[in-house]
Amino acid sequence: MKNILHIITSPRMEVSASRKLGKAVIEKIQEKYPHAVVTERDLTKKPVPILEEAHINTFFTPTENYSPEQTEINEYSTGLISELKQADIIVVDSPMYNFSVPASLRAYFDFTSRAGYTFKYDENGPKGLLNNKKLYIVFTSGNIYSEGPYQVYDSNVPYVKNIFGFYGVTDVSVFRAEGLSIPGIQETAMEKAIEGITID
Repeated sequence: MKNILHIITSPRMEVSASRKLGKAVIEKIQEKYPHAVVTERDLTKKPVPILEEAHINTFFTPTENYSPEQTEINEYSTGLISELKQADIIVVDSPMYNFSVPASLRAYFDFTSRAGYTFKYDENGPKGLLNNKKLYIVFTSGNIYSEGPYQVYDSNVPYVKNIFGFYGVTDVSVFRAEGLSIPGIQETAMEKAIEGITID
C-alpha cells in the first residue's frame, strides 16, 4: 500500500489551475495504486508560520533544554517532517508566483529543512535522509518557462527539485500546464497537461 502526500500551495480555490492539475495527478496515482492512502497538506487552509527568531532558536536548541513554547514549535515542525517520512509518493502543487514558489511553500520548507531530520552532515558534507521516494512537481504558469527566452526566469521548479534533492529525493517528474494566459495556447494547455500525465 502506497502512502501519498499531496502538498497544495495555491491560495486560489475553484479557479486554481495548480489545484486542478494536482487533483488530476492524484487521481492518476490512485488508478495505478487503488489502495493508496492520500494525506492532504493544504498550506492555504492550514498555513505554516513565517519563520521567526523563536522558531530558529528552537531548531538550534537541544531538545532537553526546550521551554514549553519550544516544545510546541518542535512538535509542529516534526509533525510536518513525519508526513514526508511516511510518504512513498510526494505531489507538490507549485504554481509560478513572481518567478518562484508561493510564499506558503517557502514557509513549509523553512519548517522541514532541519539537520538531523530531513538531512544530516557527515565527513563528506550534507546527506539527504528522505530516500527511496517519488516526487511529482505540478507546475502551472501563465507564461512558458520550460523552454524559450523566459526559461532563465524559472526559480520555481529548480528550487523545488533542489530542496527535495537535498532531502535525498532524487526520483522526480514534472507535470506542466504552461501558457495559461497566452491566447492560442491557454485554450488547450490544461487539457494537454492532464492528457500527458504518466505515473511511473
